[in-house]
Amino acid sequence: MTTALITGSTAGIGAAFARRLAADGHDLVLVARDAERLHEQATELHDRHGIEAEVLRADLAEDTGIEAVATRLADRKNAVDLLVNNAGFGHKGRYLDVSMADELRMMKVHCEAVLRLTSAAAESMRARGRGGVVNVASVAAFVPRGTYGASKAWVVQFTQGAARDLAGTGVRLMVLCPGFVRTEFHERAGMGTDNIPGWMWLDADKVVAEGLTDLARGKSLSIPDPRYKALMGVAKVVPRGMLGGISSRTGRKYGPR
Repeated sequence: MTTALITGSTAGIGAAFARRLAADGHDLVLVARDAERLHEQATELHDRHGIEAEVLRADLAEDTGIEAVATRLADRKNAVDLLVNNAGFGHKGRYLDVSMADELRMMKVHCEAVLRLTSAAAESMRARGRGGVVNVASVAAFVPRGTYGASKAWVVQFTQGAARDLAGTGVRLMVLCPGFVRTEFHERAGMGTDNIPGWMWLDADKVVAEGLTDLARGKSLSIPDPRYKALMGVAKVVPRGMLGGISSRTGRKYGPR
C-alpha cells in the first residue's frame, strides 16, 4: 500500500486524482483550505474504497500552509510515495486590472509552493530510491498570456529540469498540462465559459487517467488529449510575435467575461 498526497484535492483535477488513486488502493493525504469539504471527501473515499484518508488543512498562499505540507512530505516514517501539486487558481482581468497582491498570491501558490513541496518530497523519495511527483500546469504555459500562463510556464521548465537532474535516482517528475477542463476553476475566478466551444473541454477523470499512464511510461511532460497535442505542436512553430497576437485575440474570445 502506497500513499499519495494531493494539494487542492476537494475539486476539479485534484478530486479526480483522489478518486482514481483511492480506487487503485492508495492511501491519501488530502490537502485543501476547506476543512469541512476535506473531511467529507476523506469519509467518502474511505467508505467507498477502504483506504486511509488523512486530512491536512493548509492555505498554500501562506508560509505556514506551505511549511505544514512540506513537513508532512518530509516525514520518512509515514512516507509519501506520490505527490500531486494541483492547487491553483485563475484571475479575471488583464494585466494591471488585477491587484498586485493577487498576482503575488498566484506566484506563491503556483511557483513557490510547487518548488518547496516538490523539493521536500523529492529529497525524501531520493533517500528511499523511489517515488513520483506530478505538477499540474496548463497548456497556457506554452502561449504568452499573462501571469497565469507565465507561472505555469515556470512549472513546466522547473519540472522538466528537475526530472533530468533526478534521472537514475528512482524519483520520477512529470508536469501535466491539460486544456480547458470541466471543474470549478472558472466559476471560482468569476470567468464565463459559455463562449468556449464544446470540443475544447476535457473530462477531469480522463485527464488524470492519461496523466498517470504517462507518468508510468516515464514521461516528464503530459499533454492529455490528441487535440491539445496538435494545438501545442502548431504553437511551437508559430513565430512568438504572431503567437502573442493570436493568444491575445483568443483570450478575448474564449477567456473571462
